[in-house]
Amino acid sequence: MKIIQNGTLVTPEGEKKASLAIDNGKIVKIGNITPGSDDEVFDASGCLVFPGFIDGHTHLDLPVGGNVTADDFESGTRAAAAGGTTTVVDFATQYKGDTLINALNTWKKKAEGKAHVNYAFHMAICDWNERTKKDIKALRDAGVSSIKVYMAYDTALTDSEILGVLEAVKPFGCIVGCHCENGDVINMRQKQLVESGRTGTDAHPLAHPAEAEAEAVSRFCYLGKLSGCPINIVHLSTALGLEEVRKAKSQGVQVFVESCPQYMILDDSKYELSDFEGAKYVCSPPLRKAKDIYALREAVVNGEIDTIATDHCSFRFDTQKTLGRDNFTKIPNGCPGIEHRPVIMRHIFGDHLSASDYCRLMSENPARVFGMYPRKGALLEGSDADITIWDPDIKWTISAKDMEQNVDYTPFEGMDVKGRPRLVLVNGETAAENGKACDSHYGEYISR
Repeated sequence: MKIIQNGTLVTPEGEKKASLAIDNGKIVKIGNITPGSDDEVFDASGCLVFPGFIDGHTHLDLPVGGNVTADDFESGTRAAAAGGTTTVVDFATQYKGDTLINALNTWKKKAEGKAHVNYAFHMAICDWNERTKKDIKALRDAGVSSIKVYMAYDTALTDSEILGVLEAVKPFGCIVGCHCENGDVINMRQKQLVESGRTGTDAHPLAHPAEAEAEAVSRFCYLGKLSGCPINIVHLSTALGLEEVRKAKSQGVQVFVESCPQYMILDDSKYELSDFEGAKYVCSPPLRKAKDIYALREAVVNGEIDTIATDHCSFRFDTQKTLGRDNFTKIPNGCPGIEHRPVIMRHIFGDHLSASDYCRLMSENPARVFGMYPRKGALLEGSDADITIWDPDIKWTISAKDMEQNVDYTPFEGMDVKGRPRLVLVNGETAAENGKACDSHYGEYISR
């Protein structure tokens, strides 16, 4: 067996000093444990022992507008492990003319044999028709319990199609997440800005006004109310959108909320940087105002935000982001973050979140919302041995030159932070030590 001793375990009941034993990839005992002569012992003195962190929103090996994201399942999950994340939920995407099962199999092939951490898939439905509707049962049987729809871009569905998806998946116990931005407003604003000569990165947030998010959040919540299906607002970025969520909850809508670290620490002044540096921060939705950062931080502390993910969608600056140097609408949208989410959240909130609160946001709630609890997201006897041993005292500086992500920048460059994983176990096996991933591939597909 493997035994973790002398650490503080972060459990659903709170923090406690106890040892933890692992055998055959499972947690088999928690309590007072005397190691045997053949046991492998890990000393977690001074550390917090978390259930492995779960990133519920990643885009690995994703084709986007003629580009492909810089991180595939090899580099992306390697980076995840280095930062303390032991499971990612990526987005398999059904494009026009495709079937749900073919899309799922395509994404499984992208990950098989490459994953350093466990992986599951949401299914992004982009072609709603009778064949797609008939595929829902087979998709659910294949272990996919979460769906995504878009209200913007060439992947968008109409309101009636979204309502159709909600009504069709509800009997199968699925949750539906949505990219909530009004696509018509974005298209109109982009056209107006470019025609008026506003082609730089500072125009990007103007093309994605906060009102476009809030209106879409409101609309999706009403569709959720009509269907009775649980819904998930992904990457919430604005105070206005948060207000619409509050209204929906007051009306009894079963709505969960995800946000991302970038929306709680970076603001839209980044788009005004010289030498096209603003392109590094072009993502959708964009970075917002200081008032939005404050509102989201307050919502996290108050328990109004259920999960923290990354929306990791990485593109290299030199060869991909620069494609939009003369027109901001051609900049590939997305930012890297899969490696730094855990430490950035600790950096932002510090003592404003207890270890248990942090665990709920980063591990327990994603496991519950996406159908993996208590197999994942908890230190319980019988749970999978996905474990992050966190050293809260180590100080270091985030730098692209030291990271595992396959991209030439990080939006958090130069931040002085505190805390890092001392050891990361995936299915009971060592996947990372002291912030560096091991050359191992212990990740498995998680059927939910």
